[in-house]
Amino acid sequence: MSALAEQVLAAARAAGLTLATAESCTGGLVAGALTDIAGSSDVVERGFVTYSNTAKREMLGVKAETLDAHGAVSEAVAREMAMGVLAHAPVDLAVSITGIAGPGGSDFKPEGRVCFGIARKNGSCRVETVDFGPLGRANVRQASVEHALRLLMSAI
Repeated sequence: MSALAEQVLAAARAAGLTLATAESCTGGLVAGALTDIAGSSDVVERGFVTYSNTAKREMLGVKAETLDAHGAVSEAVAREMAMGVLAHAPVDLAVSITGIAGPGGSDFKPEGRVCFGIARKNGSCRVETVDFGPLGRANVRQASVEHALRLLMSAI
């Protein structure tokens, strides 16, 4: 994964882009993967760990109505998280992650379901949901980090 993080940093550096993360189920692992690499501070501006709904509202401006209507694990919340990063950080690119790493889940929102957002300073935002399946907490989180890094790479 460090190779992928290095690629993201190199591509962002070459494009003159800065980035920030908004993480729920990954608890800062994406920012950690990027900042494990020396010199990442010219690309990575900050990371928001918004594990609770309160943190999502207070730190990123996610609307209570959105959380009530869709739940924290939803594309609507992933979109508001990513756009909230751009509203609260002077960056070009933001990635957001919210999901159910497990154990647990429900028939409606099963373990391993993770929603991602990728937003650009120009206002565009793309969201998607990936069902990794019940791989276990650590594996879902790891798969989510890798997916987020690939999303960043593709957005650069």
